[in-house]
Order: sequence, then C-alpha cells, then structure tokens
Amino acid sequence: MDALTGKVIVITGASSGIGRALALELASQKPRLVLAARTHPRLEEVAKLCRSRGAEALVVPTDVTSAAACQSLIEAAVQEYGGIDVLVNNAGAAMWARFDELPDASRLEELMQLNYLGSVYPTHPALAHLKRSGGLIVAIASISGLISPPLLSGYAASKHAVIGFFESLRIELKASDVGVTIVAPDFVQSEILERATGADGKALGDSPLDQSALLSAEKCARKIVRGIERRKRLVLTSERSAWARWGQLLAPKLVDRIAAKIVGFRG
Repeated sequence: MDALTGKVIVITGASSGIGRALALELASQKPRLVLAARTHPRLEEVAKLCRSRGAEALVVPTDVTSAAACQSLIEAAVQEYGGIDVLVNNAGAAMWARFDELPDASRLEELMQLNYLGSVYPTHPALAHLKRSGGLIVAIASISGLISPPLLSGYAASKHAVIGFFESLRIELKASDVGVTIVAPDFVQSEILERATGADGKALGDSPLDQSALLSAEKCARKIVRGIERRKRLVLTSERSAWARWGQLLAPKLVDRIAAKIVGFRG
C-alpha cells in the first residue's frame, strides 16, 4: 500500500498548473482528494481524471481570498471524508512588472490577499482536524520567496510572506505532531506566467520566459509528492534553487545579477 492511500488531501488551486499536476500525480496512490479552485468546470475535469486513476475526488469551488469560503471548504472536506490528513496551499497568481511602472501600489495588496492570505485562510480552520490526524500542511511558495527577482516584486513579497508564516507556524505546531512542508519551486511550465498581469493590470497572454526551458509541472509534482511522503521541511525543485538559498548569504550581489538575468531584466 502506498503512503498516501486513503489519506484525505485538500488541494487549493487544483484546476491548473502545479495543483492539477499534483492531484493527478497523487491520484494513483488512491487518496481521497478535495479539489478547490474558482473554476468549477475545470475542477470537474481534473476530478474525472483523478477518479480514472483510482482516487476519490470531491470538487469544492472556492475563492481562497475569502475566509468564509475557506471555512466552507474545510467543512465540506470533513463532512465528506471525516477528517483531513494533508492540506496543500497552492492557489496563487503572479504579476510581471516594474514597481515604478504601476499606476498605484494597491496591486500588491491583491497579490498578498491571494498568495499569502489565500494560504492562511484555509490553514486556520483545518488546524484542529490536522492535529487530530497528525497531518501535514504543504505550502507551495516559490524560489521567489527565497530570492527576489526584478519584475516580480509583488509576487516575491507575497511568497516571502508565505515562507515566513509557515516557518513560524511549524515551530508553534511542534508539540502537536502536525508537520509543515514548504515547497519553493523554480520557474515551472504552467499557466501562471501567461496569466500574470502586467503594469496595466491585464494578463500578459504569453509567458515572458521560454516555457521549454522550464521544469514541467508533472516533474515538479513528482518532487512535491516525494516531499509529502517524507514530510520534508523544505522541497527545492532545482540545483539553482538550492544554490540561490545559500548564495543570498555568501554572494548576494552575484545572486542579484543571476536573478536579473533569469527574467531578462537589463535595468
């Protein structure tokens, strides 16, 4: 029997990108999945594929920027399956723009609401159930939460907040046997870059990076599943991510130059 067979796993942002790939990767272990996102039809498509691979799947359309909606998500999971073993906070969005080109700074508030509070809101009502199961919280952050590439200031800030919050929460939960796994993916082939908004607030439409050079969502999902199975403290998806983590301390100016090069920023 696989490690996650029969486990109740809640995944936010499950309709596309890493969330979708993660649900499909987990499905072969026959868990009981609770899939959350704003887009109901796309969630149903993912649920159908998961069921075909042996998983149970409950679809709960959810806007994670609403604390009440997240409360309802957790209640639906517990009502259907009796508890929660793993909560994956994955929902998020990006903005690709220079800060000084934004018409106002309120755009960063939107990113914090989705990327940061969108992870906090589901976690709070899930804690009591995770304590009973000795479960695991998985926070999908980003390499941008470890370093801060130009053009991604708002996104990076929100992911730094995610990492800071869950690092602190891990210590608070030590006596409860609830684990915390933080995932900091390098850039991944997904719709998040195409959907990223520019300075004008409109979706870019095309990825600003060469998608073929990026890690696939499926490979990223496999790395995350291994991290979940081992209840790892931190999951990095590339050697570059691992180097950048230490490079910030040892050679910060070099990391700045590399970060700028990665996103094609020339000043």
